[in-house]
This record gives sequence, C-alpha cells and structure tokens, in this order.
Amino acid sequence: MADNDTILYDDGAIRCDERQLTIRRYYPWGDKRIRYTAIDGVERLPLTGVHKARKWRIWGSGDFVHWWNLDTGRPHKDTALVIDVGMRIYPTITPDDPDAVERILTEHIIRA
Repeated sequence: MADNDTILYDDGAIRCDERQLTIRRYYPWGDKRIRYTAIDGVERLPLTGVHKARKWRIWGSGDFVHWWNLDTGRPHKDTALVIDVGMRIYPTITPDDPDAVERILTEHIIRA
C-alpha cells in the first residue's frame, strides 16, 4: 500500500484502500493482498441455517473451496463474503461490517 492511499475500511482483520483488499492473518506467515482488478465478484454467504457450522471455521478450509482467514470472532458473526478471484480456492472473510465491505468491493470491481 502506498502511503497516500485512502483507507476506506479497516476493522483490524479486513482492510480496503483505494487499490486493494488486504486480508490479515490469511496465511500462517501473514496477510493476503488482492488488487480490485483481480476480483471477479463477491457473494454473501449466510452463517446461519444450514451454513451455521461454518461459523466455527476459525481459520483454514473445511471444504477445499473456501479459505478463511484467522478470525476468533467468527462464531459471533452471521455473514461471510466469498471473494471470487478466478481460482479454485475462494478467500472467504467475515468483516465486522459486511455491508460496507461488499459495497466497497462491488464499487471497485465495476471501476476496475
């Protein structure tokens, strides 16, 4: 991130600036940065009903499709965002404000 990039959202785990999405604690060794130009789409995934068990996926993957960053607060959240980057594995995040992050990503995907 350049020093002059405006931070659009930051909850400590998920950060959006003018150019990219940063998913903190994605890898054991650090963060994952995804430029908006690399994102094909974003989809909401409810963590209720039949998907309730996914709340307990604190980090990693349970289905070899979704990869979850480390988020010890996930059991208290109801919505995840699945990021389509055109690969077999979908980064899946649970921001504190999923509406704001979804809006930011959608706006930047359209402009990218």
